[in-house]
Amino acid sequence: MTDPSAALAELKAAIGPDGWTDDVARIAPHLTEWRGTWQGETPIMLTPGSTEQVAAAVRVCARHGLAITPQGGNTGLVGGQIPQGEVLLSLKRMRAVRAVLPLEDVMVVEAGLTLLEAQQVAADAERMFPLSLAAEGSATVGGVISTNAGGTAVLRYGVTRDLVLGLEAVLADGSVFHGLKRLRKDNTGYDLKQLLIGAEGTLGIVTAAALKLFPVMRSRATAMVGVETVEAALNLLATARAETGGGVEAFELMNRQGLELVLTHIPDTREPLDSRPPWTVLIELVSGEPGAAERAMERLLETALEGGLIVDAAVAQTKSQAAQFWRLREDMSAAQKAAGGGWKHDISLPLSEIPDFIAATDAALQSAFPGIRQVTFGHLGDGNLHYNVVPPAGDDPAAFAARRDAGARIVHDAVAARAGSISAEHGLGVLKTDEARRYKDPVQVAAMRAVRQALDPQRILNPRVLF
Repeated sequence: MTDPSAALAELKAAIGPDGWTDDVARIAPHLTEWRGTWQGETPIMLTPGSTEQVAAAVRVCARHGLAITPQGGNTGLVGGQIPQGEVLLSLKRMRAVRAVLPLEDVMVVEAGLTLLEAQQVAADAERMFPLSLAAEGSATVGGVISTNAGGTAVLRYGVTRDLVLGLEAVLADGSVFHGLKRLRKDNTGYDLKQLLIGAEGTLGIVTAAALKLFPVMRSRATAMVGVETVEAALNLLATARAETGGGVEAFELMNRQGLELVLTHIPDTREPLDSRPPWTVLIELVSGEPGAAERAMERLLETALEGGLIVDAAVAQTKSQAAQFWRLREDMSAAQKAAGGGWKHDISLPLSEIPDFIAATDAALQSAFPGIRQVTFGHLGDGNLHYNVVPPAGDDPAAFAARRDAGARIVHDAVAARAGSISAEHGLGVLKTDEARRYKDPVQVAAMRAVRQALDPQRILNPRVLF
């Protein structure tokens, strides 16, 4: 690598005076992950305002061998967005809406637009962009594409890669990948955009995307339902699918311990069900026909009660009540942070394996770490669980964090034994990259390394992440 000071000077000149800062105070918020697990450092933060500026900056970095850590909204949970001496490249200024095409059910937006803003752009066009997650007010389009985020509506609409028609991205040599197509069918070779989706910024820096839009649903019904077992929840899911013909948009599972932490640590929350069941499911049904979702929910709950699948239920009567139900689910992570943090496991499993996994792994963890509080919640409909472990009340958080690797080994071994994945929607980042090598098929690892070597032979894009 050439003289770092000369390289940085060239970088500043290439991107222009509005596109960089080395002010410590301005950079500081971008160097800390929200849970405080990672603290980073960087000599400079780049804030390009256009794809051309991103490309110019990457060309300079490639020429001088400067590594780059791309960052979206800094909502990641596995540390992939926090630089450790690399150049930090934030896409936060690239927020333009390039096109909204209601007749095509497509919008083209830049990577720095937040997920919530993207949803509003769609709503303004009387359409819906269905990707929704707790951090949507901060998470950016580029960030969710780079991690292939899932969210709460995967059951009906799929994960991020199912919602992307085309991408624009800057590759490791500074060239621009012009893949911003709006086509639903294009059978002319490799679908290269799919390599960039979920690559965590290692193959290219996403600058814009063409995203699918959907009709606005004319009716929506939300309910909190109590069940005795995870098996009952899975049977309820199967019943809901059969009864509604595809009308299930969300099916979120929460254990009692998780709800207790929310009720204890999050202000203005209330118990959703008087029976306080061991497991609670948040169900949301939708329909394009006015009133149809409400009628479908009533039929579903009647069928489930008669069949003994559920023990209690509460149906939201207003949008405000529905929002209160969703808050109980979305504030699970915040409640755990207030309770002392913990070990986060973002896993996925075949649906039929989930009950046995929870029972066996709960017991194994309690045996190894007596007194822990297990918080299990997540997107049961698509097999994605946030299987988290909170320290016993009064335990030293630092000492508990030091035992995380031993606990993760128990969890991830159990996941692998059941043909699951140790990362469902958060990515691998720096937290799980080494762990993934233990479980990933060697042939797959070799293929991914070959792709990366072809696109980024210097390994300057997010060098500490992935294989």
